[in-house]
Amino acid sequence: MELRHLRYFVVTAEAQHFTRAAEILGMAQPPLSQQIRQLEQEVGTPLFDRTGRGVVLNDAGRAFLACAQDILHRAEAAVQTAQRAARGEVGELALGFTESASFNGVVTEVIRRYRQQYPDVEMTLSQGDSETLVAQLRDGAIDAAFVRPPFALDGGLTFTQLTEEPLVVALPLGHALARRKRLAPKDLTQERFILYSRKSGYGLSADIMAACRQHGLNPLIGQRAPQLSSAVNLVAASMGVAVVPASLRPLRPDGVVYRPFTLDWPRAVLGLAVRAENPRGRIENLLRLASEKPRPTP
Repeated sequence: MELRHLRYFVVTAEAQHFTRAAEILGMAQPPLSQQIRQLEQEVGTPLFDRTGRGVVLNDAGRAFLACAQDILHRAEAAVQTAQRAARGEVGELALGFTESASFNGVVTEVIRRYRQQYPDVEMTLSQGDSETLVAQLRDGAIDAAFVRPPFALDGGLTFTQLTEEPLVVALPLGHALARRKRLAPKDLTQERFILYSRKSGYGLSADIMAACRQHGLNPLIGQRAPQLSSAVNLVAASMGVAVVPASLRPLRPDGVVYRPFTLDWPRAVLGLAVRAENPRGRIENLLRLASEKPRPTP
């Protein structure tokens, strides 16, 4: 039994006339009558009572009509669901983000717009450092990640930059340097730095140390924190100072003050990493929203 047979039957039942049903279906009347008889033979019982003026459903036909309509509706729903999935409107999206990304307004705006435009996509969020998220992305554990370079783009990854932030110095509340409007590397000669180094030894913290050395400052390393927020918390505990992306300024306003850092390089780059293999559906939609979003500098 084919879906077209069910459609022929439903249209005929509603029209109560073979000729009118054939016109609606855009076919000749004899082939339609033949298809209905084949359907009745397959079902094993007549579904219509033939009259001189047309056809009417009998008891078997009325029972069959309800089932046929339900099957056709479900088939249409299945087609629509498949099409929505192909457009990325339904399904699941596993999205990773670094802790610092959650403080960045561009990232939160991209996520907000995605949830607004695709409410039927179930989004699963997971937090980690950039190196861990990139590894999970390569392994297929997540679909996309908001991360900070540098990291290798081998393994079939692409990276879309979203923001490039200036750096600020986080100082304990009441620190003598807080009286200054801006700070240069030479101002931090006597300060102990709190780093948030990566396992690989590369990353923003390493670039900051290299830039300070280029400006004649050999930073004194006080503590190493596992992530940016931990570094700021250690600053609040007067364990040292930290150089962090400007978007972290809302963090710990009761115990930390932030001052612009005069280094032109490095900048804190943040973007979206995905697998390069022909992104479609949900990933394609996320990339589109990310590329449409302005990249303001705080």
